[in-house]
Amino acid sequence: MLNRREFLRSCAAGIGLAALTPEESLERIISLNSATAGLSPEEVARDEDFWFQVRLAFTEDRNIINLNQGTIQPGLRLVQDAVRRHSEFSGNAGWHSMAILNKEIESCRRRLGNHLGCDPEELAICRGGSEAGQIVLLGLDLKRGDEVITTNQDYPRLISALRQREKREGIVLKMVKLPAPPVPLDQFYNLVVEQVTPRTRAILVCHLTHYTGQMAPVRRLAEFCRSKGIELVVDGAHGFMHFPFKLADLGCDYYTASLHKWTMAPPGNGMVRIPRDRIPKLWPLTPPWTDTPNDVRRFEDVGTRSPANRVAIAEALTFNEGIGIERKAARLRYLKDRWANRLKQYPQVKFYTSLDPAESCGLATFGIQGIDMAKLTEYLLDQHGIVVSHITHPDGLVDGIRIVVNVSLSVKEIDYFADVVEEVIKKGKIA
Repeated sequence: MLNRREFLRSCAAGIGLAALTPEESLERIISLNSATAGLSPEEVARDEDFWFQVRLAFTEDRNIINLNQGTIQPGLRLVQDAVRRHSEFSGNAGWHSMAILNKEIESCRRRLGNHLGCDPEELAICRGGSEAGQIVLLGLDLKRGDEVITTNQDYPRLISALRQREKREGIVLKMVKLPAPPVPLDQFYNLVVEQVTPRTRAILVCHLTHYTGQMAPVRRLAEFCRSKGIELVVDGAHGFMHFPFKLADLGCDYYTASLHKWTMAPPGNGMVRIPRDRIPKLWPLTPPWTDTPNDVRRFEDVGTRSPANRVAIAEALTFNEGIGIERKAARLRYLKDRWANRLKQYPQVKFYTSLDPAESCGLATFGIQGIDMAKLTEYLLDQHGIVVSHITHPDGLVDGIRIVVNVSLSVKEIDYFADVVEEVIKKGKIA
């Protein structure tokens, strides 16, 4: 039986577990878990030898320190190899080969359902988190005058979908003006429910926002919505596979995810959970060839599409399973805390993200008083090869740098970033 290092070296060499028999795959995963059975996730998070082997599984350029992993996370070698392999296979006999691969997508659906904690027949696999949200928001059967509530910190692309319905169909979009983050969860909840009226049909919130990782009080909102007969839509682009949870922990109706973020699947993959009883009531974003009203696949018919990208989701799931979501989340928090704890000691530094472990994980946004954060973003890249994301909010609530870490990063890379920013803080200017 292989130990954890041998398992991770196999990933680094591009040997995905999906290429093995199910029994061999299970044996290797059990081996990795057994090797760390005596350690807590927090202890494993500090084991640099363990994470060195994990980093070898990635293909990213080590001349760059990528701390902007919130939009899309770096490539896993075994995922990229799978996409190539499946693409070559699907080209062998056109539709015949593609049809064979299409059947394998059902395995991905089952595994995604297991991770989210829902019936796989409630999951539609789509082309990204934006499309996942649009399937729901543009598919809800709303009438003129019906209200949908969201916040000024939710994802602009999904807000745009609601604004289109507002202009075209006469629904009412109510925007909750949250204060500058971090927003206490009680205040967040109260500000949202205060906007509810008898005409409210749906509420949209982010599990964690892309601006700062601001969490929403999803469970409380779900219970409130259920008591009022309101649909709750949760944008989980920065939730799913970021830290451990199950759908039952949230209690929401609809949950969307962008799989090329924390799942590290190939770009252009997403999913949406639609409760069984809502599947026939939701209008598909693109009308299917033939409609089976109770089949969640009615939301996936977008014309001819290569299955290679979707089948490779399996490799990304296998990689996450090999590490373990608890250990992954502990490592992300460890790396985030490592730089955040150094910077928070300076009074000039403002955090737009709660550093409470219950409200944050691997994403945090900060600003520095007296420092132009856009110029600091350019300086970090041009002078130090550090990639970060300059985050601003249209209402002026945020002007900072968002740092999103991943298990592909080393402690030395995190420390180098903190060293550079500390020097800027102490000088009071960008060198």
